Amino acid sequence: MVINLRPVGIVKTAAGDDEVKEKGSVEGELEIYPEFAEALDGIDGYSHLFVIVYFDRLRPEQIGPLQVKPRGLLKKGFKPEELPLLGVFALDSPTRPNPIGLSLVRLTKREGCALSVTGLDFFNGTPILDIKGYRPQYRADDYSLPGWYRRFADEKGHI
Repeated sequence: MVINLRPVGIVKTAAGDDEVKEKGSVEGELEIYPEFAEALDGIDGYSHLFVIVYFDRLRPEQIGPLQVKPRGLLKKGFKPEELPLLGVFALDSPTRPNPIGLSLVRLTKREGCALSVTGLDFFNGTPILDIKGYRPQYRADDYSLPGWYRRFADEKGHI
């Protein structure tokens, strides 16, 4: 089976790649191509949007592996030997069988086909595949986390 996807827009941010990697949450803009302008009708009023992107800058070795260590924890002081080897479906690592990313961002302003957002963790120029408005049905009040996650989480429950 072959799946063909067309970008509907592009991520714009003044933050450099290193800043995006370090902060994991920057301001920017989702520039939607004019031929998809009608798809934005009704988006005004959402506070948050899910953004689905194509990871166009992954190294070849990052596409396909099924297990990796959660290397983002190195920034929090953990040592490589302390990190468990986990399946990529248990992580938000960019290493995936398919180079697709998902992020929840805050919509701060819309001007035509430009959506100003905060909370981006994508590089400038990343192709946008789709956008979905956040709805209350997506919230999970009763959830659990695996033991490995709880072991590495901070006081807010974030890793």
